[in-house]
Amino acid sequence: MKNLKLKVIKKYLKPYKKEFLFGAIALLIVNILSVLIPLEVKNIIDQLQNGFSSNFIITKSLWLIFLASCMGLIRLFSRQIVFGIGRKVEVNLRQKLFDHLLIQDPEWIQKKGSGDIISRATSDVENIRRLLGFTVLSLCNIVLAYSLTIPSMFLINKQLTISALMIFPIILGIVSLFGGRMVRQRKLQQESLSKLSDLIQEDLSGISAIKIYGQENAEMKEFNIYNNDYRNAAIKLARTASTLFPLLQGISSISLLILLSLGSYQLENGFITIGGLVALILFVERLVFPTALLGFTLNTFQLGQVSLDRVEEIFQNYPNIVDRKDTKFLKKKIKGLLEAKNLKIKYPGSKFNSLNGLNFKIFPGELIAIVGPVGSGKTTLAKSLGRTIEIPDGQLFLDEIDIKQIRLGDLRKNVAIVPQEAFLFTSTISENLKFGEPMASKKLIRESASKAGLIDDIDNFPQGFKTIVGERGITLSGGQRQRTALGRALLIDSSVIVLDDALASVDNKTASLIIEEMRDNRNKTILMISHQLSVAATCDRVLVMDKGLIVQEGIHEDLVNEKGLYKKLWERELATKRIES
Repeated sequence: MKNLKLKVIKKYLKPYKKEFLFGAIALLIVNILSVLIPLEVKNIIDQLQNGFSSNFIITKSLWLIFLASCMGLIRLFSRQIVFGIGRKVEVNLRQKLFDHLLIQDPEWIQKKGSGDIISRATSDVENIRRLLGFTVLSLCNIVLAYSLTIPSMFLINKQLTISALMIFPIILGIVSLFGGRMVRQRKLQQESLSKLSDLIQEDLSGISAIKIYGQENAEMKEFNIYNNDYRNAAIKLARTASTLFPLLQGISSISLLILLSLGSYQLENGFITIGGLVALILFVERLVFPTALLGFTLNTFQLGQVSLDRVEEIFQNYPNIVDRKDTKFLKKKIKGLLEAKNLKIKYPGSKFNSLNGLNFKIFPGELIAIVGPVGSGKTTLAKSLGRTIEIPDGQLFLDEIDIKQIRLGDLRKNVAIVPQEAFLFTSTISENLKFGEPMASKKLIRESASKAGLIDDIDNFPQGFKTIVGERGITLSGGQRQRTALGRALLIDSSVIVLDDALASVDNKTASLIIEEMRDNRNKTILMISHQLSVAATCDRVLVMDKGLIVQEGIHEDLVNEKGLYKKLWERELATKRIES
């Protein structure tokens, strides 16, 4: 696992090899200067033992100021480079993650939970940025500080150096002891935050349902549970961190006390010069900070590792529905001939087929109604035509081409699906209508709105096409949302339109006008999946589905006069209308 994480870190840093090299060289120079300055201080103090000279003091002071200034400027340069790499990785990683999410199957996104995914795309990506910025810089600085400082200390006095550094293995042991615990606690904290984000996102999306059923208190209690879980996880991590960091700093300071006590003895006996002792004190102080910082660096490193796992988990998931190697590019416009040959669909985990050997042939320009009881497989058929679910080879064809051999981009450009639950973006009506064709003209947008029976509603809005529909179209009625989604489908130049109960919230008069408008548009094949048989009565043909099969087929007038499922459904609809009237 560690090797895997190291490979991932290398992968993220690979595009910035040159910048990272410059930053590392700058950091090396900084550490060389930080070793050189105490040595210069040693030489100055020792030379002053032979006599005081104002010119010597001024010259050496200016020299030390120059070295310190160079060190500060180069340190600033190295930090800007390394932190800049972290920022660039953050931006590119977030873009790559978003691009990867867009190709995922909708079912996987829904199962994973948008709140959890948002948490990974924001806080986890930020943690990775800190890992590749601050943590890399800090770890490199610690390695260089130890590798350059300790040899310099040995050159001055081996015994004092060993005595001062005896305490440091204890520091490393404590860091190792606390490390595993902090990883586990950090992971629990991140998981708690994801659950919290998921609940917030879900409740905000379903705020209407919460109010309708008066479940505000229940949701508050659930949020309180998740919030307390996050608090407890955060407090446990904070307790561990707040114990570790002062402990490291305190133990690090002991080495300084050891050096002062033993150094005084060696100074008195002439084993070390005053300048040497001062230099050793400066060197130990130089090591105290990075050693104490090691705990915080470790915490950030472990947090970044946890976030790496969470982000890479998303990257390791690949969509099931993808273009195959034998995918064909459509070289000419689709006519709209649809054919199913013994089409069978079974959802994962289900015991029964949703489609049980479906056969039909729909000709270009036909207006076809597909009706049947709930659970008969109508929506599954709609998803199959748009290939938003996986389908078998050689069972569903568009213009005599196996749908699985058509490039997904071409297929979905030629087959427009309008679901019953119309999703609208938080934007204007105009932006929602032209979502499939962002460069559509105002004239084309207005024509599509007119065909969808929406133009009168839009003209009555104070801001017309610039009306903001709110999140998921909340400011519009159910019928207006459905007609907006229908207008969006009618605007794109698709050869096939599939309406999955897309007029369920539209009154019969408006639905009839929309159907008549679509009947005049004979360059499109239109499938109307509907529970409203009055809508089906106006179509060219009716396909009646039951238990994943087409059990009847024909025109409305013939079907109502023969025994079968369609007649029962028609009589039930008439009875319902009589009761309502």
